[in-house]
Amino acid sequence: MGIEEKLPAGILLTTVEKVVNWARKSSTWGATFGLACCAIEMMAAGAPHYDLGRWGMEVFRASPRQADLMIVAGRVSQKMAPVLRQIYDQMTEPKWVLSMGVCASSGGMFNNYAIVQGVDHIVPVDMYLPGCPPRPEMLIDAILKLREKIMHEPLGAGGRKMLEARRASGDVPVVAPGAMPSSYRSDPVRRRQWEKAVREGREEQLRIENWMASGRHLQGGGRW
Repeated sequence: MGIEEKLPAGILLTTVEKVVNWARKSSTWGATFGLACCAIEMMAAGAPHYDLGRWGMEVFRASPRQADLMIVAGRVSQKMAPVLRQIYDQMTEPKWVLSMGVCASSGGMFNNYAIVQGVDHIVPVDMYLPGCPPRPEMLIDAILKLREKIMHEPLGAGGRKMLEARRASGDVPVVAPGAMPSSYRSDPVRRRQWEKAVREGREEQLRIENWMASGRHLQGGGRW
């Protein structure tokens, strides 16, 4: 099913905000910033087996000025905190932060003076990813959720204020509860399955069932 079947007349009406956000979410470039073991899983997500390039973000930039997504992968020490903040400040707007793993999100098992107890003390975080370490599938799922958030962000200098007003009024949720993954939208059968699972409150169970049925959990030496 191509776009010509969706648009038989060849005309599409939309807004600049939606087009710009669609372009932004479809080409997020990550800053190269691995701190600990979570970075290994982040590298695996970009490798051919998982292939982040399917979503237009296979490019990890060594220069923060060419990156718009910081994936904090691993624990953040007190010595590394000012470096992390400097790299964040050098990234151009708009920019987003994904806290990968329990160590980056809350300090994890390192409950001591040397480790920052949550990277949100240093930079604003848009998406938290649990796990120790989280698997590449979990990172990809978090990035897809972040893409939904980017899609709903308003434009302009007052974008954050507009977003807060929308959230307060319940107008446009950042990530709607039960938001349908893109892999379900194009298939009518899978779409109905997802809608039913949301009504029953078992969408995560449906994800696991489909994953097991696909046999992909048997790839890579039995890891999933």
